[in-house]
Amino acid sequence: MAWTGLQTPDSRLQTSYDAILIVSFGGPEGMDEVMPFLENVLRGRNVPPERMREVAHHYELFGGVSPINEQNRTLIAALEKEIAENGPRLSVYWGNRNWRPMLADTLGKMKDEGVRRALAFVTSAYSSYSGCRQYREDIERAREQIGEGAPVVDKLRVFYNHPGFVGPNVEAVSAALAGIPAARRDSAELAFTAHSIPASMSEGCDYRAQLLETCRLVAEGAGHARWSLVYQSRSGPPSQAWLEPDICDHLRALKEAGARDVVVSPVGFISDHMEVLYDLDTEARQIAEATGLNMIRAATVGAHPSFVRMIRELILERTSPEVPRRALGILGARQDTCAPDCCLSTSRRP
Repeated sequence: MAWTGLQTPDSRLQTSYDAILIVSFGGPEGMDEVMPFLENVLRGRNVPPERMREVAHHYELFGGVSPINEQNRTLIAALEKEIAENGPRLSVYWGNRNWRPMLADTLGKMKDEGVRRALAFVTSAYSSYSGCRQYREDIERAREQIGEGAPVVDKLRVFYNHPGFVGPNVEAVSAALAGIPAARRDSAELAFTAHSIPASMSEGCDYRAQLLETCRLVAEGAGHARWSLVYQSRSGPPSQAWLEPDICDHLRALKEAGARDVVVSPVGFISDHMEVLYDLDTEARQIAEATGLNMIRAATVGAHPSFVRMIRELILERTSPEVPRRALGILGARQDTCAPDCCLSTSRRP
């Protein structure tokens, strides 16, 4: 499969674009859409039917509606306003991996409307197979479906350490910590959460290293030294190793160790979609309440103005040579290009 968006540093400055494509996971917006959506998500994976029904029940608790699509509409509206006022003047499109609007449908519309080359902003801040490479593969597969004349799509870099992502998370964590009585605030625990992935997958990418860097930057920005990186939403069989510890196990361990307060920050996500609403606000909160642990959940970045400005900045750094590539911490700005063996679904390391 051919890759798009693998320019050299020099060639990126000579490329003009017609549009920006927002690429996201997608989600159902009614009970009749839940099972078809899950079948799309789980296609090709050996997931037992009972597990699919269990996940479907999570959606049933919210009327079959995932909030992710509406949150993307809000983000897109904010981005359209930002670039209309400040440039560059690009048309904004939206395509999802797993539910309407599907990527192939959106790319077909883009072709019909004369778009020849677009930049893609993927709503995932980190490098991994499911968070980066798979989106590239989905875009290329959609282009193949469209055939001749399909727009070329170049993905923007991951943004886990960009000030426009870190800053809003610092604000959210600081606000959550402020909800804890001052006398107990310094001893409160801060648990950053991210979607777990198979351990074999994590060995072939920088996912965990990038997460740790974001957590460190946010904790330092909020002035809180007691923090941990934990995981949530694993979906693999018990026999398969996934990144741990799980947030629910972590909450129980904190209580056993004498903790009274915990702030949970879903730094691995950019919006309050189903993994946040169910896995944290429902399941994890039930455990916290049952054990007597005071849990405060920090907000995600959503459509924070700094985050919206960051998207515009990522666009400009690919089109204007004078725009600096901003990044906090020690890892620096992620490159635009990806190696052929980057972020494979399983590690090829010896």
